[in-house]
Amino acid sequence: MKQISALLLVMNLTLVACSAPQNTAVAPSPSENSTAAKPVNNHQNKLLVVTTVAPLTNIVSNIAGDRVEVKGIIPEGTDSHTFEPRPSDSDVLSKANLVIVNGLHLESPTEKLAKASKPKDTKIYELGGNTITKDQWLFDFSFPKEKGDPNPHLWVNPKYAEAYAKLAAQQLTALDPAGKDYYATNLKNYLQRLDALDKVTREVVASIPAKNRKLLTYHDSWAYWAREYGFEVIGAIQPSDFKEPSAQDVAKLIDQVRKVGVPAIFGSEVYPSKVEEQIAREAKVKTANTADDELPGQGAANAMQNTNPQHTYIGMMANNMRIIADGLKGNSKLVDSLNTTNVVGPTATATTTTAK
Repeated sequence: MKQISALLLVMNLTLVACSAPQNTAVAPSPSENSTAAKPVNNHQNKLLVVTTVAPLTNIVSNIAGDRVEVKGIIPEGTDSHTFEPRPSDSDVLSKANLVIVNGLHLESPTEKLAKASKPKDTKIYELGGNTITKDQWLFDFSFPKEKGDPNPHLWVNPKYAEAYAKLAAQQLTALDPAGKDYYATNLKNYLQRLDALDKVTREVVASIPAKNRKLLTYHDSWAYWAREYGFEVIGAIQPSDFKEPSAQDVAKLIDQVRKVGVPAIFGSEVYPSKVEEQIAREAKVKTANTADDELPGQGAANAMQNTNPQHTYIGMMANNMRIIADGLKGNSKLVDSLNTTNVVGPTATATTTTAK
């Protein structure tokens, strides 16, 4: 009997050992990340921050790094002014711990869905409204004052992108105080990249003859950039109702381009139209497409998921500077000194690169 009891005891211990969980998570060692605050590596444990347009998503994710999941819900190449959220976006918003939007009436349908879908305690934070005051709003061709909607494209101005990054760091720290040092480190590194972008932009502008520092674009998204860097926006092809311009409008623009004598006008990758080609042909100027919310090439706006080193906010602005410089007879080679990669993620590189 003693032998049978001993045999049964051994069998029971074997069964217990075999039934133990095999996928128990092992906490990462401190050496796995060299930043001041260790990022969370278990995707299921991450906080979720929902953003809107790709440049915002990229800016926020450069600060959030691996501690927070950042998800943008407005697809690239989509008109953010008129984008209607999908049913699946409601599910994403229902799980958000923080929602970060541009504001200034840019993503009204998305903000409306966020208010209806988000958890009660989840904050919706507007970057634009916390970067400039109402007296600094700009109204223009695409955004006339009588309609009450200011031009919302602040991020096209790198100085405002710096403000967005700082505000994002504040909000992430409030959401996740334990990550304060980690966010501060990412912010410091990212601000170095944005400062280099600002310096190169000023060099590019200085290389363009003063008489050519005028912009006619399809969608009027360059107002805050122009104010910062000494350009004049002479018009926008797209009317304020976002429809195609009338034949009369086109004729006026052709006359205006001829009168001011700019060597190029600029279309939009998001708003494909043959109107700018017609204007350029009849006014005998060049045309090229710029971008304000579509990052270059294929990739993810979230820096932690991005395997394309050019698919970044800084990469988008670097492309724009090349296009504008080439079109307006400036020096596009000045842009070559820029490091356009993210400061975090698969393609992150050292932050020591500065503008020459």
